[in-house]
Amino acid sequence: MVEEIKVKAVVETENGLPVYSTIGAAGCDLKTTINEPYTLKPLERKLFPTGLHIQLPEGYKAQVTPRSGLALKHGITVLNTPGLIDEDYTGEIGVILVNLSDKDFTINPNDRIAQIIFNKYCRADFELVDSLDETERGDGGFGHTGLK
Repeated sequence: MVEEIKVKAVVETENGLPVYSTIGAAGCDLKTTINEPYTLKPLERKLFPTGLHIQLPEGYKAQVTPRSGLALKHGITVLNTPGLIDEDYTGEIGVILVNLSDKDFTINPNDRIAQIIFNKYCRADFELVDSLDETERGDGGFGHTGLK
């Protein structure tokens, strides 16, 4: 059984609330509220509005993630993926898209441009120490597991 949470939402567009495309989808589609088509040039990045404001329950965050079809077929992705929405942010959700292809790509009004997913989070209570426990990997370097 999938847990459901109540998320308050204000929508400033006719796009309505985000929807899950299938019963097993983990992410809701976010649509852009631009008024006219916009052509994203190769390597260009732009913030696209969604007209959506949300208020998350305590202990939850939202993340904006790319749509796999846009990424695979057109090289369009969310630049700061995943885009983090903290529980105390209630401003409009924007999506930073980047065109990583060598071709222009046009984004039209009401296009599905990203997905939003919801997760619980925890906060760290940092403890200052003089040294860390020894591990097999240790400080072997970023991306280093010792495996070949």
